[in-house]
Amino acid sequence: MEFNPQHDHSVCIHDALNNAQTLCQRKGGTLTDIRRQVLELLWQNHHPVKAYELIENFRPSERTKGGVKPTTIYRALEFLREVGLIHRVESLNAFIGCSHPLHTHELLLLICKKCENVQELTAENVMESVNSALEQSRFLAHSKTIEIHGVCESCQAVPEVA
Repeated sequence: MEFNPQHDHSVCIHDALNNAQTLCQRKGGTLTDIRRQVLELLWQNHHPVKAYELIENFRPSERTKGGVKPTTIYRALEFLREVGLIHRVESLNAFIGCSHPLHTHELLLLICKKCENVQELTAENVMESVNSALEQSRFLAHSKTIEIHGVCESCQAVPEVA
């Protein structure tokens, strides 16, 4: 996904919620109001979001009048991650919405150090090479995500201010 300043995140949120319903039905889980709101907050933009930012931005409801506890957010994040709706950005201790939740995939995350957007790529050729190396070394990986920090195309086009 290429980032555009005029990008409409309401489309991302709508798609994410539709995919969430589909995946929850397939996997026998429930998209509770809290899980739904966490997913919506993660899709507000393409920046990685920390759990405590989610707590700060959580809208109180009848059930969460006094706010939401960190354990509640962490449980919601774990559920969404297990179902395949979000990814953890390990190097930032944060989370992003998954761009391809209906397909099982290994991924490459491109993290822009300027605008902080995260771009998700499936990068099949890269992952084939990683899988080959793992096989040769007889290493059993439980998950595979490669995170690369740099500068995205949009930020490269903006001249540096001296």
